[in-house]
Amino acid sequence: MAGTDEALTESGHRIRSPALPDWVAAVVTFLSSGAVLVLEIAGLRLIAPYVGITLQTNTAVIGFALAAIAIGAWMGGALADRTDPRRLIPRLLVAGGGLVVAVLPLVRFAGSVLTGADAGSVLLLAAVAVVVPAALLSAVPPMVVKLQLASLAETGSVVGRLSGIGTLGGIAATFLTGFLLVAVFPTSGILVGTGLVTVLTGIAVGVLLRRRTGGAAGRVPAALLLLAVVGSLLAAIAPSRCQAETAYHCARVVADPERDSGRVLVLDTLRHSYVDLADPTYLEFAYVRAIAAVTDAMAPAGEPLSALHLGGGGATVPRYLAAVRPGTESLVIEVDPGVVAMDREQLGLTETDGLRVEVADARVGLEGETPGERDLVVGDAFGGLSVPWQLTTVEALGLVDRALSDDGVYVANLIDHPPLGFVRAELATLQTVFAHVALLARDAALAGEEGGNVVVLASQQPLPLDAVGAALRDRDLDWRVASGAELAAFVGDAEVLTDDHAPVDQLLTPYAPPGA
Repeated sequence: MAGTDEALTESGHRIRSPALPDWVAAVVTFLSSGAVLVLEIAGLRLIAPYVGITLQTNTAVIGFALAAIAIGAWMGGALADRTDPRRLIPRLLVAGGGLVVAVLPLVRFAGSVLTGADAGSVLLLAAVAVVVPAALLSAVPPMVVKLQLASLAETGSVVGRLSGIGTLGGIAATFLTGFLLVAVFPTSGILVGTGLVTVLTGIAVGVLLRRRTGGAAGRVPAALLLLAVVGSLLAAIAPSRCQAETAYHCARVVADPERDSGRVLVLDTLRHSYVDLADPTYLEFAYVRAIAAVTDAMAPAGEPLSALHLGGGGATVPRYLAAVRPGTESLVIEVDPGVVAMDREQLGLTETDGLRVEVADARVGLEGETPGERDLVVGDAFGGLSVPWQLTTVEALGLVDRALSDDGVYVANLIDHPPLGFVRAELATLQTVFAHVALLARDAALAGEEGGNVVVLASQQPLPLDAVGAALRDRDLDWRVASGAELAAFVGDAEVLTDDHAPVDQLLTPYAPPGA
């Protein structure tokens, strides 16, 4: 009889027949589950320009995605028992896909208000990015299961098969997004493409169901179709902070209105590097001048060095060394190929035999260094405001020490604010590896009253601290050198960071408190 989904067995018992062909049920389950994982990965990148990339940001997005999956699965199963799933599956796919598109403008508009690494902004923006569309799409698989259950004797095989297919969809989406889509497409393109594919799938399933049943099942309200159209239009006009969405960052280059040749490289929420296109010896940021003061003091003026730079950014320090120490050989290890491309295209970086760039994780690059060849290792790698934890540990610093010559120097930029837990822990870790360690900072930072950038330096040989102090003064920096007993008092009983335990994000205080 038209409109029914029942049939008779040989014994005369009435059973439900599948409302969807098995391959369609598999595709719908695979796609809806995969779209949620695409949204989770892309959602993190979507909110990064406003709240940064930290462990807390990752935790918020993953936590809300899991909550949405749980809520959606629960509600989807409950609704499937009360309402014909054939009416809801197309609508959920279209609505969920439309909202995957719509989160792009929603986050970008909301991000202009919810900016900063405070927990409230992180949680709210993460919720906006993932909760509703993920919950709607997660309600689809239990409804498909309900339709495909022909008899109680098949419950285990049907549920197991579709559950496995949904899990495979999530796995495929995770690998495809992380290894391919992010490298090829901007986050906006990934979200819009995923959303529209999901919408079209919902429409196709609706058409199929209407043809099979001849009734109202599968009908998609025009309002849901309008949602997808409006979401796409808003995505096209929503403001974006990015000139380029790289593999790791929302990146842009901003001109300095007070210096014609000055350019600032901004990665997510951080003013990462300042480059003077006409004068590589011009150093705008105080911490860069402090690093330059160390390089000035460690060797006679003009003497070339062999330098390894962990983190590239705008390659300010390598350019400076090339200008003031001709013949210097610098290798820059930068994990983000998009940043390297911006350096070349917008910041005038020209690679030579003396200044080379390698795209790799800095820890991996350290593993490949020839022992004992570097006069200088510069640490300036950041994920948001945090140094990547794998570069902060005893094991990582052991690789730095291995790369240095007997009298080589390690100098690194760190960011923290009171109580400066991360800086103290990193100094304690440095003291475990190196015989001589010092800290360059303002008096207020040494007193634990303020934070921001500080610079640490270390060597197996005595450091030229008097010369470093003089170089700081020559550069009009109100920084000074802390070492010996003063440094020991500053470090106190801070924990040593290891590969087994390096809670960098928990130790770090990313911003000064309001009013400070």
